[in-house]
Amino acid sequence: MNTSWIDILKGKVVLVGVGNPLRGDDGFGPHLVERLRGHVRAVCLDVGTAPENYAGKIAKENPDTILLLDAVHLNRTPGEYALLEKADILSSGFTTHDISPRLFIEYLETQTRAKIYLLGVQPKNLSLDGEMSDPVSRAVDELASQIRQALHT
Repeated sequence: MNTSWIDILKGKVVLVGVGNPLRGDDGFGPHLVERLRGHVRAVCLDVGTAPENYAGKIAKENPDTILLLDAVHLNRTPGEYALLEKADILSSGFTTHDISPRLFIEYLETQTRAKIYLLGVQPKNLSLDGEMSDPVSRAVDELASQIRQALHT
């Protein structure tokens, strides 16, 4: 992925880490948000596996950009990541969670004027009590560095 994807991080940004750290690579979103909290000019939320419970809090921030961070089935090599736009998110069923990203995104669209994106990483290990795989751990390191540069405090 080209680093120009960072250009979407404009205005007031809310970073939303989605996932379960007890399920190996599914902890990508929460781990990345924790690495960024306090180091970037953005609101950083770890919403676990229930992002819908945070929709009101996200909307209250009145963001310009919402970036969801999650492990998703991209049909790529583990650790590879991609920036997905609304049409990509809504047209596929690649999430590693039971909730529908469609309802969550549509709600946020009715409550904010934010542009909504998903930064997804291809997981390798989603087993309960599994460790985060090396490829996904390296992706967390790389993305944390890129996002810190883009949103430095």
